[in-house]
Amino acid sequence: MGQDIEVIVDKNAMREWSRNRRLQGDRICLVPTMGYLHRGHLSLVEEAKTRAPRVVVSIYINPAQFAVGEDFSTYPSNFEGDLDKLRALGVDAVFTPFDLYVREEKEARTRLGAQDNASNGCTSCLEEKAGNGHETWIRVERLEKPLCGKSRPIFFRGVTTVVAKLFNIVEPDIAVFGKKDYQQWRLICRMVRDLDFAVEIIGSEIVRDPDGLALSSRNVHLSLEEREKALSISRSLNQVRDAVCNGEISTGKLRNSVVEAILNAGGKMDYAEIVDQETLQPMDRIDFPAVLCVAAWFGGVRVIDNIELQPPSQ
Repeated sequence: MGQDIEVIVDKNAMREWSRNRRLQGDRICLVPTMGYLHRGHLSLVEEAKTRAPRVVVSIYINPAQFAVGEDFSTYPSNFEGDLDKLRALGVDAVFTPFDLYVREEKEARTRLGAQDNASNGCTSCLEEKAGNGHETWIRVERLEKPLCGKSRPIFFRGVTTVVAKLFNIVEPDIAVFGKKDYQQWRLICRMVRDLDFAVEIIGSEIVRDPDGLALSSRNVHLSLEEREKALSISRSLNQVRDAVCNGEISTGKLRNSVVEAILNAGGKMDYAEIVDQETLQPMDRIDFPAVLCVAAWFGGVRVIDNIELQPPSQ
């Protein structure tokens, strides 16, 4: 068994905990999660422990990043199992608030939220039809629009807003994010830069199962057949990496090879794009660092993955 772990549910208590540790001269590293922890999450914790003497893991399924009709109500959770894993790794504290948002009409609130909103015709699971509840959002105007932002137009405003709230509550010196959610990582970096958060952002590499599937809490919803089909993503990404190493730089050809592989496996495409690593803008040729980002549906599960690509040596 690992060390005792402090579970904190109140945001004021969390802030006080952090300030007391800082008064003792300790730096704090935060690992934000939505729980149902797998080896990918635990690798973030391990990275965090190399960065600071105190590690806080937040577990909070953020309603603001889910649209009505998405999987907010069925997102997997196993809090006691998560605590056992974090205790074994020597995490100092877990911040698991009931709700991080001001709600005006608590009696009318459900996990599915309201049904109307003026933001691109989509409704967050947070929002209510009336009242004086939460209405302030952080948006990274350009970086949130491509890739996942096209099919999930409210997703990233929910992510950046909740991360900003966590930074204001936990007051970490460092925060670790997984690069599997590549666009999310880049948005957080840009938000921190633009809003002068005194937080160092670390991007941690993707963790995969031995067969290559990128770890995700949602993988639990894949059937065995769907999981086998989903391997078409990582396999096609590796093929693209090899092609680039062998001199192929046409992004159109490379992208089409990925789409063909996923469709032939029975997947339904959301997107496959080769973009600049910093700006996330599309590229015609790989003549500077790029990333190939993919999202596809297998059954009822949306699987995302990516691979960074460097220009072939001249």
